[in-house]
Amino acid sequence: MREWIDAAVFAIIAATLIRTFIFEAYTIPTPSMEKTLLVNDFLFVSKISYGPRVPMTPLAVPFTHHTLPFTKYTKAYSEAVQWKYRRWWGFSDIKRNDVVVFNFPEGDTVALNQQDASYYGLVRAFGREKVWDSLGPVTSRPVDKRENYIKRCIAIAGDSVYAINAVVYVNGQPAEVPPKSQHYYSVYAPNGGLNLSTLEDMGIEGGRGGDGSSAIYNLTKDNVTELQALKQAVTSVQPYIPNGPGQGASNDLLYPFVDSLNWNKDNFGPIYVPKKGATVKLDSMSINFYRRAIAIYEGNKLEERNGQFYINGQHATEYTFKMDYYWMMGDNRDNSLDSRYWGFVPEDHVVGKAWLIWMSYGNNGIRWSRLFRTIH
Repeated sequence: MREWIDAAVFAIIAATLIRTFIFEAYTIPTPSMEKTLLVNDFLFVSKISYGPRVPMTPLAVPFTHHTLPFTKYTKAYSEAVQWKYRRWWGFSDIKRNDVVVFNFPEGDTVALNQQDASYYGLVRAFGREKVWDSLGPVTSRPVDKRENYIKRCIAIAGDSVYAINAVVYVNGQPAEVPPKSQHYYSVYAPNGGLNLSTLEDMGIEGGRGGDGSSAIYNLTKDNVTELQALKQAVTSVQPYIPNGPGQGASNDLLYPFVDSLNWNKDNFGPIYVPKKGATVKLDSMSINFYRRAIAIYEGNKLEERNGQFYINGQHATEYTFKMDYYWMMGDNRDNSLDSRYWGFVPEDHVVGKAWLIWMSYGNNGIRWSRLFRTIH
């Protein structure tokens, strides 16, 4: 019995160290990265790529994240001990176009009956009282126990990012478009429409809207090329952008949540991504971009009095950042809740780099062609 207990304890400790400092398994829960990553892709996330993060909440049940299995509300950790953010040496810094796993920045507060949604987004949409009454109980979570998200890093610290008609620009240059990135397109096929089996062969799911001769499809660049080649059936394939520059949609609750900017998901910016040691001026507009970074992510007491800003009790006209930040977006651009909706990802929220698909299954069973594929 003692030998079995010793072996079990050793296995738990070894597995916990590997999971904490080398790599961790992760499952794709949503379609925000399709078709780069599919729902029910099982990944290994490399923690040594950017350097393993020392646990900030060390007292936790092994092999759990924030909630005990088979329970709905019971925490799997204790906040009796909290360590400062530290990261060990890694092989590289985060680069543009890396696929990154990180803790959800707005996940510091969670409505437990709506955990798949941003608490702050719910409050902006429905009001605090309704969220607390209808979707509570509401709880808080430390950084390393917030929900894990996976997106592509579009802009790194010090970059400027903006979008015009769904084309993203970084530092004034068009950003690289991932080969499997998807966007909505209006497809015109007046001679009887498109054959469903043809669409299935191309990996295109059913469209929406349209009048029989046209429909809106979520397409990759390869899909667009294939449809354009069907010249007898398809007369036009055009990007579907419902709102142009300056035509913010009423249901687009976009960061930094300033109505006068009139941004939408395809037209926004420019936005400066904060860099450690960089200084920004504080005014009535810039504070909307950096309020959360200053007060929440970097732990300062920020006050606004009569149009003046006070940080930790001192009058401030500028602020120097203590961390690097990143701008993340999903490859499935029209079906992704990403930095456009909640802003920057601080460096202390970064978990690791998506590395390898070790298992994948869909409606028809195991997707054998995806097994042991590295992620780019």
